[in-house]
Amino acid sequence: MKKRDEKYYITTAIAYASGKPHIGNTYEIVLADSIARFRRQQGYDVWFQTGTDEHGVKIETKAAEAGVTPKEYVDRVSAEIRRIWDLMNTSYDHFIRTTDDYHEAEVTKIFTKLYNQGDIYKGSYEGWYCNSCESFFTESQLVDGKCPDCGRPVVKANEDAYFFRMSKYADRLIEHINTHPEFIQPVSRKNEMMNNFLLPGLKDLCVSRSSIKWGIPVEFDKSNVIYVWLDALTNYITGIGYRCDGESTEQYKKYWPADLHLIGKDIIRFHTIYWPIFLMALGEPLPKQVFGHPWLLQGEGKMSKSKGNVIYADDLVDLFGVDAVRYFVLHEMPFENDGVISWELMVERLNSDLANTMGNLVNRTIAMSNKYFGGEVRDAGAAEPVDDDLKAVVTRTAPKVGEKMDALRIADAITEVFALFKRCNKYIDETEPWVLAKDEAKKDRLATVLYNLVESITIGASLLTAFMPDTAEKILKQLGTVQRDYETLDQFGLYPSGTHVTEKPEILFVRQDIKEVMKQVEKLQPKPQKQPEAAKPEDDGSDIHLPEKDEITYDDFAKLQFAVGEVLSCEEVPKSKKLLLFRVKIGDQTRQIVSGIKKWYKPEELVGRKVMVLVNLKPAKLAGLVSEGMLLSAEDGRGNVALIEPPENMPSGSDIA
Repeated sequence: MKKRDEKYYITTAIAYASGKPHIGNTYEIVLADSIARFRRQQGYDVWFQTGTDEHGVKIETKAAEAGVTPKEYVDRVSAEIRRIWDLMNTSYDHFIRTTDDYHEAEVTKIFTKLYNQGDIYKGSYEGWYCNSCESFFTESQLVDGKCPDCGRPVVKANEDAYFFRMSKYADRLIEHINTHPEFIQPVSRKNEMMNNFLLPGLKDLCVSRSSIKWGIPVEFDKSNVIYVWLDALTNYITGIGYRCDGESTEQYKKYWPADLHLIGKDIIRFHTIYWPIFLMALGEPLPKQVFGHPWLLQGEGKMSKSKGNVIYADDLVDLFGVDAVRYFVLHEMPFENDGVISWELMVERLNSDLANTMGNLVNRTIAMSNKYFGGEVRDAGAAEPVDDDLKAVVTRTAPKVGEKMDALRIADAITEVFALFKRCNKYIDETEPWVLAKDEAKKDRLATVLYNLVESITIGASLLTAFMPDTAEKILKQLGTVQRDYETLDQFGLYPSGTHVTEKPEILFVRQDIKEVMKQVEKLQPKPQKQPEAAKPEDDGSDIHLPEKDEITYDDFAKLQFAVGEVLSCEEVPKSKKLLLFRVKIGDQTRQIVSGIKKWYKPEELVGRKVMVLVNLKPAKLAGLVSEGMLLSAEDGRGNVALIEPPENMPSGSDIA
């Protein structure tokens, strides 16, 4: 148990105010909210900040297309983002906007201070700019002439600008990362930052624009506006009262440094390289931890309006309710790899986990208490050995949940809570209360069984509060009790004997029919635009010449180990025009494999697919990344490449001989 005055400062990335957030964007605020609620439950003094990022060329362009001023545009979008955050019952303490007067004033002072101390200098920029990512790139960094981060077109940029001397602080940042292994999580994100950006050498960063107007003006050079990342990242300190003149508020002194910056993996570079260096230049402590969470994908790809596969939080809520959506996004997102959402999977989880495992448990426990004892829950002390295992599972759950939450394994934490509910269902099958009720001599035993169930559900519901707050409150109210203090959740038997449950239990979750749900989905969403199929190798009737290699014996072939693998994640390798970085599950192990097939596949198309892998190939380094195997592919006479895929029903790890 933590002291009541121990602080915990958590932030999300501020959402870019360019449009309505989809469920993949919304996942982050729900994830942060579950952490904030859990820390409050533990007794921490929590400050939870979120908000909107409202400057930049993309917004300037969108506002012009909409026929409104940029400020009118972001006012509308920021309000919509906040509406979604509130709809999802998130308990943030402060919602910052980068157009807030106090933020703009402080950013101006920060820029001037960094300029006066020599960290920022004026120069000129010539290269390529991605409006979507708000990032500059050199010619060599482009991939097929497009942005290496998002794959969208870039525009030529040639303008006067101010630059930050990043290399001045690079060695200090490398040392910090090496001496604070918890700073960047998961570890794969840390390795990516070190190997791909820091160790090869940092280039100076462009921190202003002279070709756009929608931004915070440089105080001493009105022809430039402050580049969006320097503006946006500083929200984490301006929002709690930082003042670069040395007169920061007591709130800032209390809560900084942040305990956790929770962000998407696509902006990890800005938060673990640029942001720490800005703080070093300002003489401020670095945040304790930055967690780059994975993406929530629709089917096998990232959500995109152009693909017609966007799912919005409010549509999900209309069909399933807030807590069902919260449960799904928290439960289905792995710690490190991307998660998948679909309407079908949502219905399956609602029916099996929420309506059956939890909802039915609560309903029939209350119903039996009413039927057999008029709603009174009484510990009659008629214990039997079968009770011991139930109690052991229940009292171990809170410590397990705490361990998972400390490690930011939120999906695993909520799984532990539902394991408690599943154990309760098993306990009902073991004790058969309906059989006990037929024998008057076993009335005390029946009362004890129902007491044990109510006590167990009370502990489970108290732990559920961080993830599904409204549902937890409903359960506890129906049980005639309130949320249990966190420090008592490893104790069994605190439910007051003689308490009455509600007479009319409320159905927590109603089972859904997928066909009926999909009818509603068709009304909510337009049909996806049909995408052109990827080009396939053509058979023009001529035979491909197969070059001859030296003969091998069976013993030579037997040295090679081939197996079926399943692609867990796939990402582009920064600065590489050819390479993709895979994490491939092969039986009970996971391998990192680098493959030069970027020209023929988009990363999101490959997640979840089965592949054939040469497993025992000696590890090699490609673009600074270790590759632990080879994906098998075929190449036609025109140079087109296609992965060789085993049948879908072959499990990962299957031997190929």
